[in-house]
Amino acid sequence: MRNYGSEYKRYQKQSKQKKNRASRNAARGLLIKQGKAKKGDGKDVAHKNGNPRDNRLKNLAVSSKRANRSFRRTRTARKAI
Repeated sequence: MRNYGSEYKRYQKQSKQKKNRASRNAARGLLIKQGKAKKGDGKDVAHKNGNPRDNRLKNLAVSSKRANRSFRRTRTARKAI
């Protein structure tokens, strides 16, 4: 069974991960203001270059969860562009 408490302590509590999460949330808010995404639409806001802190509009796209979370990855867990 997955232990969310220990996962948070080990990974998500790190300052870098908190900043990444805040940036992802800000990106979604930006696209909601632009009218490209809606709250509860079941879609993900994808960062085309894989950098969650790069919130330029040309780097953001709305995609299905399946498409955004199933991209091919490189050996270092980066998006293969």
